[in-house]
Amino acid sequence: MKLLVFGATGGTGRQTVEQALAQGHQVTAFVRQPTALALQHANLAVVQGDGQDKDAVRKVVPGHAVVISALGTRGGAPMLPAITRNILDAMAEHGIRRSLWVSSFGAGDSINQMSWISQTLIVKGFLRQAIEEKNAQEQIIMASGSDWIITRPGGLTDGPATGVYRVLDSASKEKVGRPSISRADVADFMLKHLTGDQYLRAAVGLTY
Repeated sequence: MKLLVFGATGGTGRQTVEQALAQGHQVTAFVRQPTALALQHANLAVVQGDGQDKDAVRKVVPGHAVVISALGTRGGAPMLPAITRNILDAMAEHGIRRSLWVSSFGAGDSINQMSWISQTLIVKGFLRQAIEEKNAQEQIIMASGSDWIITRPGGLTDGPATGVYRVLDSASKEKVGRPSISRADVADFMLKHLTGDQYLRAAVGLTY
């Protein structure tokens, strides 16, 4: 498949690109700084641009089967909501329906699956601003009417891809004290769901 990856220079984005290429997909990486990716492959195209630039996003989206966003928060003024709208608008304009998004455990109703301590210290504490930005992003995605899947990984690690992790949907009553998962396994989950309806239009928590 031909995939477009936003946030390809981050840890999860790079894992997504590398695993997708290993699986035989064609990948376009949309990045602000191409030198930060430092990856060459016959099936990889690197396009420089900023997600806040609506025209740049409109130009890169056509021709792809699935769009993947591994964009994270940067601190400062929120940027994810505007970038997300740009991506979804471009997808709608060019008839591309399928997208996968990296959010965060603690966003949306997944906060109810965390222990009280994690809710207080993490979601309402030192990650409060980032979670608020992710919440705003999720609301835009969910209102889009497209075919989306939102992943909410726990604390990200640099461990290997194991393919073995828990997927918690909104109906799950499990409580996770300190959710965590490797970036490689987040990429593994997304690439396993480029097609299929199992988690279509669902936001799921990912943790070991």
